[in-house]
Amino acid sequence: MAEKRKTTRYSSVNIDGVKYRTLLTDKFKARVKHKEKDPNKVLAFIPGTIVEVLTKKGKKVKEGDVLLILDAMKMRNTIVAPHDGIVKRILVKENEVVSKNQLMIEVE
Repeated sequence: MAEKRKTTRYSSVNIDGVKYRTLLTDKFKARVKHKEKDPNKVLAFIPGTIVEVLTKKGKKVKEGDVLLILDAMKMRNTIVAPHDGIVKRILVKENEVVSKNQLMIEVE
C-alpha cells in the first residue's frame, strides 16, 4: 500500500530585510489587501450628512482650507484640503447623506 505524504507549504515573509519562513492561514491569504491612500482624494471618514459645501470646482486651495462641513452623530466636522492645489471635482452636494470612505472631493 502506497503511503500518501502530506507536504507543508511554507511562505516567505521579508521583514526589515530578514527573510522568514512561516505558515499562512487561509483567512490571512483571503484578506483584503492594503491600498495606499491617494492624497488627492478627500473621503468621508464617518457616515453623515453634508451640511455645507464651501468650495467650488477650479478654486485654488491651500492645505488646511475648509472644503465642506460634514454632520455626523450631531457633531459638525470640518473637512479640510489635504494639500495645496486646485479643486478638480466635487462629488457631493448639500443635504446629501454620505457613507464611510465615500469620495467627496478631488484636489490636484
